[in-house]
Amino acid sequence: MLAAALKSLMDWIKSLFWKQELELTLVGLQNAGKTTLVNTISFGQMNEDTIPTIGFNMRKVSKGGVEIKLWDIGGQSKFRNMWERYCRGVGAIVYVVDSASDEQTLEVAKKELHELVGKASLSTIPLLVLGNKNDLPNARGVQELIDKLDLKLITGREVSCYSISAKNSVNIDKTLQWLIKNAKKSEESDKSN
Repeated sequence: MLAAALKSLMDWIKSLFWKQELELTLVGLQNAGKTTLVNTISFGQMNEDTIPTIGFNMRKVSKGGVEIKLWDIGGQSKFRNMWERYCRGVGAIVYVVDSASDEQTLEVAKKELHELVGKASLSTIPLLVLGNKNDLPNARGVQELIDKLDLKLITGREVSCYSISAKNSVNIDKTLQWLIKNAKKSEESDKSN
């Protein structure tokens, strides 16, 4: 018990002097809720006036002792070729899926996810798949998303899947805790190349 208290005290002292930095990239098909998620993480609530991301957006957010740089990449087909570039060197890839989407859209999401994580430059970066829109009645649960997206075939890295609602802030804290615990320390990288 004394050891746990001492560790807690040391962690608190470290947090006064050292700030953890995370760099994350959010990718997924259009309308999955990536920008809504960024707004919820940043402001604690969604913005009703969210418009589709054209290209990318970047936002820095401080949560406790953690500085998070979030890359929100457009999900339209013409922007998907940029995903790898913005995922290189980040602490984790966050793949957002509309868990209430139709089977055809989910199949495209699976194809794009496996193509992305199959890139050699991204081979060890942790992956967090978020099934967004769990507030909708036809939303798929975590196990169904794991099966439909073939997440068990993705190996050689930390992989997890959560059901969230960015709109209603459901499981956002759990998501941030996973990212802080599992994200690799970000390497300096140039996203403009």
